[in-house]
Amino acid sequence: MVFLYHVYVVEYFGGRSQGLVAAAFGAGNTGVSFFFVLSGFVLAWSTARTPTGRGIVRFWRRRFARVYPLHLVTAGAALLLLLLPGAGEKPTAGPVAANLALVQSWVPEVRYFQGLNPVSWSLAAEAFFYLAFPLLVRPLRALGRRGSAVVAGVCLALVVAVPAWMELSGLPDGTIWADYFFPLYRLPEFVLGMACAELVRAGSWRGPGLPVAVALTLGGYFLGSQTDYAFHAAACTIVGYTTLIAAAAQADLRGEPSPWRGRLSVRLGEVSFAFYMVHILVIRAGESLFGGHPKLGLTNGGPLVLAAAFSVSLALAWALHSWVEVPGRRLLLRSRRRGTTSAS
Repeated sequence: MVFLYHVYVVEYFGGRSQGLVAAAFGAGNTGVSFFFVLSGFVLAWSTARTPTGRGIVRFWRRRFARVYPLHLVTAGAALLLLLLPGAGEKPTAGPVAANLALVQSWVPEVRYFQGLNPVSWSLAAEAFFYLAFPLLVRPLRALGRRGSAVVAGVCLALVVAVPAWMELSGLPDGTIWADYFFPLYRLPEFVLGMACAELVRAGSWRGPGLPVAVALTLGGYFLGSQTDYAFHAAACTIVGYTTLIAAAAQADLRGEPSPWRGRLSVRLGEVSFAFYMVHILVIRAGESLFGGHPKLGLTNGGPLVLAAAFSVSLALAWALHSWVEVPGRRLLLRSRRRGTTSAS
């Protein structure tokens, strides 16, 4: 979804073809919202024991080892692309430093939150979620089932109500940072995922099954493409995405059929983070080959260029996952274990 959204933004297609792409994938950026909810769900689900003391530090270390090697390599690749002749405005020290420190999304300037590898803005939000997770999961679990349901309801209401308030308040267009990129603005989506995981774990989830959840997801997605920008981030799709994630988890627990348990689906899931981090660099590189927005049609090479960009992104994602993401994580975690052994 995010890949095809960026194909639309970079205008690989033009004219009537671009109109079709806009209709189908103009709301593709809501895939980031899906990821935030899924991230909260998976972290809460996989962290069965509430981290305390040194366990919090270990949790943070594992999160750092999970995301930073790939972020560092793709940021370096983005920097090299930006330094090429004709690449446009060259990066300055401030945005580069903020990007490497994963704090760029806290600065309301485009050159910061969209600097270097533009999609890494969401990684800055995730870094904030990771820091907050140990502080959020303990009180959430102390609230029990009913408390988790209340938290889920409050988060859902915030995701829908805050953009509506911003729209009705007539805030200026410059608030695109505040109503999309600002990490605090996206926090309710992450906490919603956490609360839903606790409900599923406790056997208290009463949401719809997969068929209805898929219908809600599709309906919300296409509704999102028809609304004002303030609602594009998550408001229209949050119900569908949340119920879809919980329904898929329920299907797994019950051994029911699910399209996400197949070998290919699992493998694509493993490389999805690398794909996300590299795809916009491939799309931008393809744009530079055309000297600007390609604006192709369906009959003069547009689908072939799209297929090439997707194939290159997927191939690079597999390579980055195999040779950077996994080895980098192992190296960082191994060094810690060796240091602990030596100290003891």
